[in-house]
Amino acid sequence: MAKRVLLAAPRGYCAGVDRAVIAVQKALDLYGAPVYVRKQIVHNKHVVSTLEEKGAIFVNEVDDVPEGATVVFSAHGVSPAVHEGAAKRNLKTIDATCPLVTKVHHEAKRFAKEDYDILLIGHEGHEEVEGTAGEAPDHVQLIDGIEGIQNAKVRDEKKVIWLSQTTLSVDETLATVASLKQKFPLLQDPPSDDICYATQNRQQAIKQIAPQADLVLVVGSTNSSNSVRLVEVSLEYGAKAAYLVDFATEVDEKWLEGVETIGVSSGASVPENLVDDLLDWLSARGFGDVQTVTAIEESLTFALPQELRRDLKEVGQK
Repeated sequence: MAKRVLLAAPRGYCAGVDRAVIAVQKALDLYGAPVYVRKQIVHNKHVVSTLEEKGAIFVNEVDDVPEGATVVFSAHGVSPAVHEGAAKRNLKTIDATCPLVTKVHHEAKRFAKEDYDILLIGHEGHEEVEGTAGEAPDHVQLIDGIEGIQNAKVRDEKKVIWLSQTTLSVDETLATVASLKQKFPLLQDPPSDDICYATQNRQQAIKQIAPQADLVLVVGSTNSSNSVRLVEVSLEYGAKAAYLVDFATEVDEKWLEGVETIGVSSGASVPENLVDDLLDWLSARGFGDVQTVTAIEESLTFALPQELRRDLKEVGQK
């Protein structure tokens, strides 16, 4: 069989990431550098370094932002405590939280108000989890793996609901929910699916490719939850090997030995030029036949944060 690349579609930027990155770029155009960004705007090294070159300054907390300056909140969302901290420092805030993450925040607030115990499935320390849990810290318990299930305790088994981080593996989350329902048979499901459409679609595409692939290469950063999941899903669905790389230059030529079919995808925070670089690198090594495998067409877009839309309108920009 001739050497070939199976290219996953969809891949790369989701609507929430696109919106967040454009928000930082527009803020720099509108207000001038520097514009501060709390945490990485999205979990991708290349995106962060590109924005830094344009004048964005990434900080860990709002306390690191000079009083009165402009700060953008990342796509992963922030807790109410962060909003309060920004207000105390008189910061101009632009909230680039992905609308799908905001939806989970609203669910957490709503069910806490109704005095539910909320079991939040996610990864400890992930910014999105910290933001969601911060909406209702007295009601939220993090479920991170089997240990989280075993240690979960609720006050009233009739008033317990699960929510999830938006970037998890669909299969893994469903398995966690099944285990939780064995422990809490009356556990309620969220009103709508929490795992983001883009995460699901990218996993669906790689599931179609993995059984045919000797090797899967996922472009993405190690702190990108959805990118890491794509590697895991590839292996679960039959890929003989799978690796996560930020750049084409990180691919080890030894990985190509004996390989005829390579699957390629990218996480939801990865710009397409990094995938193009990888395809060029593979083409130079005999993998020039690229076939696209499409799981679903995506067309969703999100409006820019309202604070930016208002200021852009004032200066006559669209």
